[in-house]
Amino acid sequence: MELVLYPEPVLRRRASLLEAIDDEVRRKAREMFDLMYREKGVGLAAPQVGWSVRLFVVNALGEPDSSGERVYINPEVEASPGPVEEEVAEEGCLSIPGVRGKVARYRGLAVRAIGLDGQAFREDLVDLEARVFQHELDHLDGILFITRLSTTERMLAGKTLKKLEKEFRERSRPTR
Repeated sequence: MELVLYPEPVLRRRASLLEAIDDEVRRKAREMFDLMYREKGVGLAAPQVGWSVRLFVVNALGEPDSSGERVYINPEVEASPGPVEEEVAEEGCLSIPGVRGKVARYRGLAVRAIGLDGQAFREDLVDLEARVFQHELDHLDGILFITRLSTTERMLAGKTLKKLEKEFRERSRPTR
């Protein structure tokens, strides 16, 4: 399993609902955790590994510790558990290496999803966990965090994005 890098088209597509949870799905989720830890991330969405389904993995602890691991299948935001309050903080993305920027996100959310056991669950998330959930949910909708940056920050990221686009074109060029 490999990380898909910007501007791969799968990153801009809305992912499909995951219809069945089987051993293959559980194996892929485990591999996603392993890749996320290797790359020093706190969340990883299925489209970031070229798998266009509505699943992502999260561990806000940022290190291999099963107590912090969460798998969200077909996730949805239910509501904000209190007054809607936004917080601006710096984000990055494993699929867009070298780019960071400030993004406004809701500070708290009530969410629902299905776990690897096939059971629906509901959680109230705050702070970093809420931010990571929103970032990964965006991936499932084909939205990249760079679209949420200010014009100035997008301009600052421009050189790195152009380099990633050039590398993508070179990788995609047919061999003769």
